[in-house]
Amino acid sequence: MIFKKQLFTNEKEIIIDSIGKVIIKKSAVAKYLSIRIKPNAGISVTIPKRVSFFEGEQFAKSKKDWIIKHLPKIEKIEKNQIVFDGLTKYETKFHSLLIEQSSFKKTRIKITDSLIHIEIANNKDVYSSEIQDIIKFGIVETLRFEAKDYIPNRVAELAAEFGFSYNNVFLKNMKTRWGSCSGKNNLNFNIHLMKTPYELIDYVILHELAHTIHKNHSKYFWAHLEKVCQNSKKLDKELKRHSPNFF
Repeated sequence: MIFKKQLFTNEKEIIIDSIGKVIIKKSAVAKYLSIRIKPNAGISVTIPKRVSFFEGEQFAKSKKDWIIKHLPKIEKIEKNQIVFDGLTKYETKFHSLLIEQSSFKKTRIKITDSLIHIEIANNKDVYSSEIQDIIKFGIVETLRFEAKDYIPNRVAELAAEFGFSYNNVFLKNMKTRWGSCSGKNNLNFNIHLMKTPYELIDYVILHELAHTIHKNHSKYFWAHLEKVCQNSKKLDKELKRHSPNFF
């Protein structure tokens, strides 16, 4: 059974048995119907303006098996997410997190050579979603800074060592991927790599460099990767134990 609740003209909330709440949103720019499950944000269906909410509901129902399959992974991420406070011990490659209550009226982020210093406004609760988001923003900006300082140089070193050629290196805050290689051999890397061991950073870099020659995951790709990165399959399995964009 589906219960419907109208939120406003461009959004509708429905409840689907065995799944729970689904938000259907109309978008002026969407060309197709799409569905998304996001940690702490739930399930949402985006539909073009011309598509009715009824069609959006039917689309959501048609994806019920897919949703049920993927919900446990999202729930696991939500369960394991860190809640930051003054006692939290959190380190990136080169920085440690320090959270303190302050006398200031606004929460401040200061990133020094070794610290991610969060000074929480005196009228704010550290456990509020607002402050948790600010803390995560400070960490992400630190990871971006560290990645910019480390990854492009490491790509150049490994490419020179193993005879790879590439165009540009881009650093991104990606939700699900560690890296990618475009058809023009532009390399993209997730800034959250800076939370993984150095050997896994090297593995992802070499993985994408191998894609400059082999554009798929054929046996030739894996054979080439193994030549430049021993135990590549083992490292690939180890990487799966880590989650991009995970706190």
